[in-house]
Amino acid sequence: MPAKPKPRTLAPKPAAPATPLLADLRDLILTAREAVARTVNAGLTLLYWEIGTRIRRDILQEKRAGYGDEILQSLSAKLEAEFGRGFGERNLARMVKCAETFPDPNILTALRTKLGWTHFRQIIYLDDPLQRDFYAEMCRMENWSTRTLEQKIKSMLYERTAISKKPDKLIKQELAALRSEDKLTPDLVFRDPYILDFLGLKDTYAEKDVEAAILREVESFILELGIGFAFLERQKRMQIDSKDYYLDLLFYHRKLKRLVAIDLKLGDFEAADKGQMELYLGWLKSHAREPGEEAPLGMILCAGKNDEHVELLELASSGIHVATYWTQLLPKKQLERKLHQAVVRARQRLTLSDGKAAKKTTRKTQ
Repeated sequence: MPAKPKPRTLAPKPAAPATPLLADLRDLILTAREAVARTVNAGLTLLYWEIGTRIRRDILQEKRAGYGDEILQSLSAKLEAEFGRGFGERNLARMVKCAETFPDPNILTALRTKLGWTHFRQIIYLDDPLQRDFYAEMCRMENWSTRTLEQKIKSMLYERTAISKKPDKLIKQELAALRSEDKLTPDLVFRDPYILDFLGLKDTYAEKDVEAAILREVESFILELGIGFAFLERQKRMQIDSKDYYLDLLFYHRKLKRLVAIDLKLGDFEAADKGQMELYLGWLKSHAREPGEEAPLGMILCAGKNDEHVELLELASSGIHVATYWTQLLPKKQLERKLHQAVVRARQRLTLSDGKAAKKTTRKTQ
């Protein structure tokens, strides 16, 4: 018996090219969906905060031991039965914690337009209030995803910024300016050390290898630098008195409105590096700065540095930041220990410096 002929299948019709009208409609729909999602997320965050505030108020009125646990168990059982898993005992505890952490509704209102509930769930369990404010405001400013926020906290971004090494009073002032005016300062932008484990550098390598690896992974490098940086040029040529100089990397920071010159060093920071960077910054200020821009900033990125060298050279007055880079991320405990030690040393030096300045002032007035 002859085999039956196979049924013919029609080839799928090629998709019609998108018309300008279709493209516009798609953009409208996607934009509207994003806006609705943000509105819903902001509404949920406010709802959870209000629930936490109400429960907390009720708990604080009672003096009985264990009353808080009792009321959470009772409420979660009834709310979960009616409204689902989002109102379990653990989430109710998070709502109470959120109300404790952000008692000012005005601050919460400013944050909830950019931060979702998943952001707040990470921030509220940070112990240091200044650390919490830093992550909340930077998350709002730079529009971090939940995953990015988690990575920033794990890599101890706050402890790596210059602001963490200042007295608490000054930290509060800078964070307040960031909250009210969106005022970003170099101390909030620059950090030390920079963690460049994504470059894949092993054993021995030259400066050109570091530069090539950064350009190969420029997106990851900019994420480590912080949002706002835009890459402009490598090996920027500067002709001074008929002599050519070459800057390793040139960036621009949109919020600071400044050119940022980066010089890479394989070894430790040397005093002579300051003079070289000052030369670069002077040339950029005269020949590369656009109208309306602030004076350029410099970053010397080196394998190591001596804190006393950096302090005595008074680099901040020249707009120069010296930072180390690590090509491997240390284990969490070791990272915490090293960064906390760095913060303590920096604050001790600042206290000592303030003390010396106060003595000089006293002698002058006598």
